[in-house]
Amino acid sequence: MAAGAQGAQFVDRVVLHVAAGNGGNGCASIHREKFKPLGGPDGANGGRGGDVTLVVDSNAASLLEYHRRPHRKAGNGKPGQGSHRTGANGDDVVLPVPDGTVVKAPDGEILADLVGEGTRFVIAKGGAGGLGNAALASAKRKAPGFALLGEPGDEADVVLELKSVADVALVGFPSAGKSSLIAALSAAKPKIADYPFTTLIPNLGVVSAGETTFTVADVPGLIEGASEGKGLGLEFLRHIERSSTLAHVLDCATLEPGRDPITDFETIEQELQAYDRVLGDRPLSDRPRIVVLNKIDVPDARELAEMVRPEFEKRGLRVFEVSAAAHEGLRELSFAMAEMVQDYRASLPAPEPTRLVIRPKEIGGVDFEIKSMGDNTFLITGAKPVRWLRQTDFTNEEAVGYLADRLARLGVETALADAGAVPGATVLIGTHDESIVFDWEPEVAAGEAAPGPRGTDRRLDGFR
Repeated sequence: MAAGAQGAQFVDRVVLHVAAGNGGNGCASIHREKFKPLGGPDGANGGRGGDVTLVVDSNAASLLEYHRRPHRKAGNGKPGQGSHRTGANGDDVVLPVPDGTVVKAPDGEILADLVGEGTRFVIAKGGAGGLGNAALASAKRKAPGFALLGEPGDEADVVLELKSVADVALVGFPSAGKSSLIAALSAAKPKIADYPFTTLIPNLGVVSAGETTFTVADVPGLIEGASEGKGLGLEFLRHIERSSTLAHVLDCATLEPGRDPITDFETIEQELQAYDRVLGDRPLSDRPRIVVLNKIDVPDARELAEMVRPEFEKRGLRVFEVSAAAHEGLRELSFAMAEMVQDYRASLPAPEPTRLVIRPKEIGGVDFEIKSMGDNTFLITGAKPVRWLRQTDFTNEEAVGYLADRLARLGVETALADAGAVPGATVLIGTHDESIVFDWEPEVAAGEAAPGPRGTDRRLDGFR
């Protein structure tokens, strides 16, 4: 969301398109030195592709930079070279984001919740570099005439959403005086005017009361139906999910028909309960709240505040009569907020350093699957076969033969026969949308190196 008149400075939701770097190709090289005609393979591995990483930075205030430039790509790895010179790694791209940024997949799945200075999350991992022929040498293949290609880096579209990290959230109708209140309590300088939706972006202010320092968020005003997206509702509600304390700012001087502090309070409460997102195990409707009866510098407003105060106190709520304009009652209010924030902080477990959580993929299971497509056609899927395809240089016969050997050792040849494939079968390896087609000829031996000039494979003589 790029917000209205102040949208040039603040964006709290963007779609980011990222691409990690591709791995560099391995090198196929033979060591050449005078009087040493058989120096052996010395082709090195390619460098890895760069990662795209998000990192929480206190100097980042919004997601504006990614609204302007939503496409980001890391550097590719360099190819390996002879004389065992490994290719350089691609440059990583590190993207600073504000504290409180949530990373989501396009379908809404939450991938990461970035809270705390320095918290990092890799959203696109660079591809591995291809092995050079020095790494591929074995007792049966002493001088490979091929190398593996680098793997492509990850590509992803992610949604970044910013949720304000504030201790106290000021909630209330538009023009209830929230912006004036935060300006009076702190050094924040929000835009203030006497018309609805003055506040189009969240404003954060730092307040000190005694020995307690806390943050207060003034965010776009609520109206009836906000939980269903009416007005600026959803943009607002997202920013109070993290707050530990809610302060209802009620306008005691409004002249709008059908409005009064009690009605306004009940309407806002209904919207909070309808939204009821969860911060840990604490939904919005369960969080401690106080009532702030604002604008008592107006005579009629002061009288109204005194009339409605007993009703709120009957509901067990602490009530404060204040005037942001005249700075009346603010000291008592700030100390009450500080007390509630301190109580919440005391209830939290001892803080621990931010940890990187690694969720390894499940180990085990099948390495590949074979599906009959009918008419002697079979589709092979699986992480290993697809990865090996990406690493294979199909312009090099020896590389193709090496792929056949790897697939045979994996058990693909046997599995095809068990699935009913007959000689000449069409075999697709990959996915339904992207695959490479082979003709299966089981009489061609596989599973061991076939001697021959470098870069060739005698098993493929009949298929050239």
